[in-house]
Amino acid sequence: MLPILNIAAYLFSAIEDPLTLRDALLASAKSRQLMGTILLAPEGINLFLAGAPDEVRGFVGELRADPRFGTLETKESWSEAQPFRRMLVKVKREIIRMDHPAIQPAAGRAPGVDAPTLKRWLDQGHDDAGQPIALLDTRNAFEVDHGTFEGAIDWRIAKFTEFPPALMAHKDELAGKTVVSFCTGGIRCEKAAILMREAGVENVLQLEGGILKYFEDVGGAHYQGDCFVFDGRRTLAPDLSASGNAASARAAEDPDWALKV
Repeated sequence: MLPILNIAAYLFSAIEDPLTLRDALLASAKSRQLMGTILLAPEGINLFLAGAPDEVRGFVGELRADPRFGTLETKESWSEAQPFRRMLVKVKREIIRMDHPAIQPAAGRAPGVDAPTLKRWLDQGHDDAGQPIALLDTRNAFEVDHGTFEGAIDWRIAKFTEFPPALMAHKDELAGKTVVSFCTGGIRCEKAAILMREAGVENVLQLEGGILKYFEDVGGAHYQGDCFVFDGRRTLAPDLSASGNAASARAAEDPDWALKV
């Protein structure tokens, strides 16, 4: 087992005191010698952390002891070295920026599909009701270029705030299909699924836990390439090992880059 545990996690849950919580989480993470990024907003928490396994899991245990984060689920991977340069805790307007204030995931989640079920549907070529599957990649174009599901729809957005207008331009293409939105860890595809349902797309699911959970549970079946991650590893192969295949050097040069996209 490699020495550094990496986790990604998010949860939409109302936070009334993000500034106070920021200080407490930063102190706890630093005391455990963790590095990474935690984003806080009134709508919830989004985090990417790495460190010694006992310290990472201890930090998560502390978070889950708070009733607001009791259902927090993590995606795990391992690395030989620390992939982050510092420990940051930031308060933002949204934990993933969409600029669409009507979307409030904490008020009710979009229905999801787990990785084993999605793999089975892709194996058989349709969902259990016989509907064709439309896999919709909600990530930025440069991320998609490193790898995505076979046949996935890619609207070539440069940032997530471009997703709402892209949906309006392409919504009719999704009719009559079971749409499964996906992203790296689940946060963008969850917001996207809620928006699509509000826009009248009838049958929309999010991939629970995103690509990382899919890799963790079923490997790389029906996936081509690697998955871009916003840390020093750059990309992960379907076995969750660091691959770093030709990823943008900006991730390594700018430790705050993940906060800007």
